[in-house]
Formats: sequence, structure tokens, C-alpha cells
Amino acid sequence: MKNIDTILFATDFSEISDYAFEYAMSLASTFNARMVVVHVVTDQVDLRNFYVPYISFDEIDKKVEAGAQKMMTDFSNKWIGQLPDATFFVMTGIPHEKILQKAAEVKASLIVMGTHGRQGFDHFIFGSTAERVVKTALCPVLTVRPPQLPDQG
Repeated sequence: MKNIDTILFATDFSEISDYAFEYAMSLASTFNARMVVVHVVTDQVDLRNFYVPYISFDEIDKKVEAGAQKMMTDFSNKWIGQLPDATFFVMTGIPHEKILQKAAEVKASLIVMGTHGRQGFDHFIFGSTAERVVKTALCPVLTVRPPQLPDQG
């Protein structure tokens, strides 16, 4: 079996990501692997050529990025004691592309991420970042679905 020495964990700060993080932590502990945590802020639709009064899109972008950075700081502060060698990144762009870019950059031997399990119309409209990562990653990818509640089958 190939050595797992660097795990890239992609988070959207949802409950599903928190659940998947438990798996990433367990694997990092088992393999004594370095953890790299990534959050990608999706590029906003650029409407600068349209007249929209009282809205500064540059200001919105700055606030979104600052909010994401704060969430990552809170996340890292929560786990830093258990992950002394971890690194944390907030990136802006197309999520699956940035996740794969960072995985290549850090030479990840495994990517771990949650999946919302969208189907049908939601999947068609929103797509699946996890699916795109799985299809194109150069290393193994562990996707973690949330536990099924009894009434959900």
C-alpha cells in the first residue's frame, strides 16, 4: 500500500464537512500524515458592467473573503492542538480546480471531502465539486456522505 503522508481536506464549513473531517483526522492520526485544510470561495458573478446602484462588488468580494478567512481561523483554532503541523488555506476560484491545484502543489497522497449527495435537479443545477474532484484527481479521494437518518432510507 502506498504511504499516506499528506492529506488534503477540503471544507465548505458545513455540518457534512465537519462529519468528513472526523475521517480525515482519524486517517491523519493513523498514518501520521500532515494535514492541509482548504476552503475555496467561489468566484462571484461579475456584474460590474451593469448598473446596480448602491452596491460595490469589490466590497462584497472583500467581505466574503474576510468572512471565509474568519471561518478558517475559527476552524484552525479549534483543531490546531490536535494538528500541530497542519496548514490552512482560503483560496478564491472554481472549487474543484483550486482543490486539485492545491493537492498537486502539496503533493497530497489523499484528498478527503464531504459530499452533499445531491441528486436530480439539484445535482444538475449545482453540480458536484466532489464528483469533479474524484473524476480528475491524481491521487485517491475519499468522499464522505452524511449519515442517513432513519426516515431517509
